[in-house]
Amino acid sequence: MTRSRTPEGTRERILATAERMFAEHGVFSVSNRQISDEAGLGNNTAVSYHFGSKAELVRAIYLRHSEPVELMREKAVDEHAGSTELRDWLACLVRPFTGHLASLGSNSWYARFVAQLMTEPKLRELDLVDVGQTPLQREVDDAVHRCLPELSPEVRAERDEMARTLIVHMCARRERDLPEDTAAIWNATATGLIDALAGLYRAPSHL
Repeated sequence: MTRSRTPEGTRERILATAERMFAEHGVFSVSNRQISDEAGLGNNTAVSYHFGSKAELVRAIYLRHSEPVELMREKAVDEHAGSTELRDWLACLVRPFTGHLASLGSNSWYARFVAQLMTEPKLRELDLVDVGQTPLQREVDDAVHRCLPELSPEVRAERDEMARTLIVHMCARRERDLPEDTAAIWNATATGLIDALAGLYRAPSHL
């Protein structure tokens, strides 16, 4: 059997097709049957067979990408251990995500998929891990906070949410029209985001 005919190959086709369709149309606008049809599978129950539910399919797509992102973040955290520079820790937030997007090449949908996860309230019902809330990301958040002792916990938490939203939605926008040289555009995007986030976190608070 060719790889595409194996269970593993079918699973990968479903994941890739669902990620693109969810990114384009939204998670709740796409049925399992539509995913099967788009993936060229003759069996309309293939998605349910391999993943059981839409919640598990969405979770599988997220984990497929979040694991390599977290490996990059772990290396970045080790590199900047002990730093008191805000930009170092902002780089730990931004560059693992943009670095992974660069590794996907010009045919990338993941940033737009994550943007859907952040903006769709119904996804909370799927009991997914909140985007930006892994233990390692919380460790980076704590390091960012230590660089900002003048801000109250409430203001820091609010700016954390602003930062995650800006990172994901700016990357989603860039992803829509990627050039051939994706490494250059993602590096420039990361630098711009770090600049913007440094300004966001350093802005005075009146609360």
